[in-house]
Amino acid sequence: MRIFGYKPTVSAWIGIVIVGIFVFAAIFAPWIAPYGEADSVSDTWSPASADFWLGTDNIGRDLLSRVIYGARTTIGVALVTTVLSFCLGTTAGLLAAVSGKVVDQVLSRIVDVMLSIPLLVFALMILSMFGSSLGTLILTIAILDSTRVFRLARSVAVNIVVLDYVEVARLRGEGLPWIIRREVLPNAMPPMISEFGLRFCFNFLFVAGLSFLGLGIQPPLADWGGMVRDNARAIGFGLPAPIWPALAIALMTIGVNLIVDWILSINARPSGASAEM
Repeated sequence: MRIFGYKPTVSAWIGIVIVGIFVFAAIFAPWIAPYGEADSVSDTWSPASADFWLGTDNIGRDLLSRVIYGARTTIGVALVTTVLSFCLGTTAGLLAAVSGKVVDQVLSRIVDVMLSIPLLVFALMILSMFGSSLGTLILTIAILDSTRVFRLARSVAVNIVVLDYVEVARLRGEGLPWIIRREVLPNAMPPMISEFGLRFCFNFLFVAGLSFLGLGIQPPLADWGGMVRDNARAIGFGLPAPIWPALAIALMTIGVNLIVDWILSINARPSGASAEM
């Protein structure tokens, strides 16, 4: 079976299966979860049984149900954040590369200032001031992450705008929006697609990390990072409650990275005349 004209490697299929299972769980969580997202159904940290396959958490909620609903929340927030950051960063990066030195310098210096502040410190500062609502969390991470996307988009676009077909489009009198949309963006897509997977992975871990610190996704919404924090004391009693959401985070990260590695290997393959040499 081929995907986008290419045959996935064994490792890529493993990643696709892992990510596919979590995406399926996220989409159909209300129908496949045994219990509700916030329902307290048993005692604190009950052991695994026929009724509770993974046991219960610190207030008696079914861990399997929480892990399933957590896929929806954690993956959903990371995906929306990554899409938004790419829209902002790619637009600004391509605009900086095409518009001339003045716009390029202004945008680049703004990004340099933002990059000079450690990402976690910047995020904690903003979330502490404006609260940890879902909208604030997504917007904060998206804006901060867009600076990384900006640098890649600008770097790729700078090498494209000096090529002959872009100069021809300018001589024809085409405007900047047309040049960006029809000439620069299509040729910048391969590295940007690879970067999308890497940024999603980073945002996914960043959202989970903020939730673990108490400034990410707030209760009663299920979130893998928050579940690790809520059940951390169970380790002292020899209970595996925090291991399950931590394992979900690890598996999702591995799955995405396996897919990204395959995409990077595709982009690195020679094409055209160089492939025939």
